[in-house]
Amino acid sequence: MSNKNSVWVCLEQTGGKVAGVSYEMLSGARKLANELSGEVCAVLAGHRVQAQAKEAFAYGADKVYVCDNENLEHYNTGAYCKVLEKLVKENEPEILLLAATTNGRDLAGRLASRLETGLAADCTALALEDGQLVATRPTYGGNIMAEVVFPEKRPAMCTIRGNAMSKDDPDASKTGEVITVAYDVDDAELRTKVKEIIAKASGEISLADAQIIVSGGRGLGDPSGFDLIRKAAATLGAAVGASRAAVDAGWIPYEHQVGQTGKTVSPKLYIA
Repeated sequence: MSNKNSVWVCLEQTGGKVAGVSYEMLSGARKLANELSGEVCAVLAGHRVQAQAKEAFAYGADKVYVCDNENLEHYNTGAYCKVLEKLVKENEPEILLLAATTNGRDLAGRLASRLETGLAADCTALALEDGQLVATRPTYGGNIMAEVVFPEKRPAMCTIRGNAMSKDDPDASKTGEVITVAYDVDDAELRTKVKEIIAKASGEISLADAQIIVSGGRGLGDPSGFDLIRKAAATLGAAVGASRAAVDAGWIPYEHQVGQTGKTVSPKLYIA
């Protein structure tokens, strides 16, 4: 079944919780689908995720394809790719969006190869020109913003940075169709298996979710300057950010880097 005007979003979940970037992508997909006079379809793979599927309607999905199986509880490249590959080949969407997260990047590259289509990675904006998708992404260390077009192959695939798209307010009155997808991946096909997840408790607020960020760079003079940044952040209930120069100098780990080559953030207050 072909739907040339549909925009598809791969919802990312961990432990049954859907990532915020997934709802951002749904909001962006809704705008694109409205211009194309098409529909928004979401794909959710996991275990015991039926309730989460219904939340997608509030953010703009018309249909949600749910593949629920205990082998999908934790992300697995082979299993997730086979589920998505089958659905995309059967439905032929115009656009497919995935999150530019560790798992999303891993899945998108493999899936694009299987579908023999192009992939624009780490995109910060999407637009339509004459009905064709134009994706904007940073390149050359963020010094240039490149516009990527998809003249032939479909679906046009993109991974989207968190906080790059605005998330619409959810509308609980919206409903849609939940479509159950059979899981037909043989255990013998799975090259890896997750035995245990060990969460790292950092005690720090995530940059992606932070409402306040206190950030430092070369102006701190040396690594000890971040002691003051951390004290200020703790007082304000803020996340700690850093410039690329500070990270490159080894003063602070990369996960604190803010900017084109780091985390895209959208706090209410940013102090640097």
